[in-house]
Amino acid sequence: MTTTVTPPARREVLVVLPGLLLAMLLAMLDQMIVGTAMPRIVGELGGLDHLSWVVTAYVLMSTVSTPLYGKLGDLYGRKRLFLGAIVIFLVGSALSGMAQSMVQLIGFRALQGLGAGGLIVGVMAIIGDLIPPRERGRYQGYMSATMAAATICGPLLGGFLTDHFSWRWAFYVNIPVGVLALVLVGTTLQLPRHRISHRIDYLGAALLTVAATSLVLVTTWGGTQYDWGSVQILGLAVLGVTSVVGFVFAERRAVEPVLPLRLFRDRNFTAATLMGFLVGFAMFGAVTFLPLFQQTVQGASATNSGLLLLPMMAASLVVSLVVGTVITRTGRYRAFPIAGGAMLTLGVFALSLMDTGTTKFTLSVYMVILGIGMGLLMQVTLLIVQNSVEAKDMGVASSTSTFARSIGGSFGVSLFGAIFASRLSDSLAGMPGAEKLAGGGGAHIDPATLHQLPAAARDTVLTAIADGMHSVFLWAAPFALAAFAIGWAIKAVPLRGGPGQVGPAGPAGPEGEPIPADSPS
Repeated sequence: MTTTVTPPARREVLVVLPGLLLAMLLAMLDQMIVGTAMPRIVGELGGLDHLSWVVTAYVLMSTVSTPLYGKLGDLYGRKRLFLGAIVIFLVGSALSGMAQSMVQLIGFRALQGLGAGGLIVGVMAIIGDLIPPRERGRYQGYMSATMAAATICGPLLGGFLTDHFSWRWAFYVNIPVGVLALVLVGTTLQLPRHRISHRIDYLGAALLTVAATSLVLVTTWGGTQYDWGSVQILGLAVLGVTSVVGFVFAERRAVEPVLPLRLFRDRNFTAATLMGFLVGFAMFGAVTFLPLFQQTVQGASATNSGLLLLPMMAASLVVSLVVGTVITRTGRYRAFPIAGGAMLTLGVFALSLMDTGTTKFTLSVYMVILGIGMGLLMQVTLLIVQNSVEAKDMGVASSTSTFARSIGGSFGVSLFGAIFASRLSDSLAGMPGAEKLAGGGGAHIDPATLHQLPAAARDTVLTAIADGMHSVFLWAAPFALAAFAIGWAIKAVPLRGGPGQVGPAGPAGPEGEPIPADSPS
């Protein structure tokens, strides 16, 4: 028998939304704000050889904890776990700001990442609980605006706080925002509470953590800390693959698996999750290198390079708003992943055409194309994932989507970094001081260093950087093209919550034929 589910009124959702978006802003902002403070951090704390771990510790812990938050939220209640994640994040932020050594900072950043893992997936799962998929499109713009604000304002705010106060305020600034989010969510969010018996899949959680940790370390250390063929990297790769195989076997036997493999029987769930991985691979891996091109080849300042990303983020925001409105009004969504994959491929290929003569206007046009692809894909793939599962699996489905995109981005950043470093080294071979410039994936290349070079040498380096960018984006294109191909595999399944919807899995929507109330979506 199917029961009628009455979704919250729009006003009730809008009351809860500010606190949720503030929490999402915290997690995303902290990925962007620390970069501009890094030189000051190293100058005060030392430990240049451990610098990458300040970022890696945060990303690693947030990545491996994401699926656990999704499952635990499904078991124990979303609100309590979400508030706990905010508290962990705030404690980690405060301790990071008080760190007296690089080792302390790395440890506190790991704690901060442990909290961050529950913020984004918590927001997505809570919105999935509150809003039927058919109505969810209208709220995509708010989430896209939050992502855009974090991407653009993060580097600007980090630079401002570091220049006018201290690098420690890059962490302290989280505290008032986080406390406000904690109060808003704690007082406005009302979710149904379910009492069920629990069987925690400890073995699956441990194997997933080992697998994710090993693979993230491979992508972080490979080609930088250690050679790709080194014992350390090969050993981590073997450990990661072995853990993945063990995880699959463990999940088949678990009573309540941390990641139910049955979800992948749904074609839309599998296709949308794989698209998320490839989008993260191509997009995050490629976009990481845009500020380097802007600051070196085009001569933009660190602050202005953040502003120069505005065309891409504005395009993403506008398209996401339009897509959300169209989905809400029509219930149709299948065309958007296909169009998004096409625009993503076109945008990445256009960026591969960059050279030393590329103007800021031309680059902006290329970024707008990429931004359109992002706007068509970012929220739609999550909506498809959430629409493909039952309400009881909303949290684990949301976390799986986030986990796939995060892992894809980690692979992309590492692989494209190795490609850029290799191309840069080849282009600068034989040039005096090339080792210093090309070492560490271009980590020693900055505008101040370039200005000190003779004109001929500077032109050689700028050409080498442009050639490296060409290779990076050209390699990203096949992954974007694969996302476009997978988009065609998504089938038109009615969005729950549309006209004539009987219950959370009942017949709905104009896209596709109506389905019986007891049929799977």
